[in-house]
Amino acid sequence: MKIIISDDAMSWFKEEMETKKGEHIRFYARYGGSSSLHAGFSLGVTKEEPMEISVELMEDDIHFYIEEHDEWYFDGHDLHVDIDPKSKELTYSYKK
Repeated sequence: MKIIISDDAMSWFKEEMETKKGEHIRFYARYGGSSSLHAGFSLGVTKEEPMEISVELMEDDIHFYIEEHDEWYFDGHDLHVDIDPKSKELTYSYKK
């Protein structure tokens, strides 16, 4: 399992979340919403220091990660993060 961040999504994190070098961005399972993987759960994103990293990607000295206790949500799929061209918001897709 891995995290893949598009160039457009990288720009979004830097602009919208004001992410700077050395900071950590966590992807996590949250109750509510819906996803193609689990009804009743959706993916959240926050700036947060890690506790027990399961998967990590470092791009431009920014750490993107998933905690061990959230790994169940991805069910062995890679997380692809991109931007919707119309809404200019993050999109997530999951691929094995």
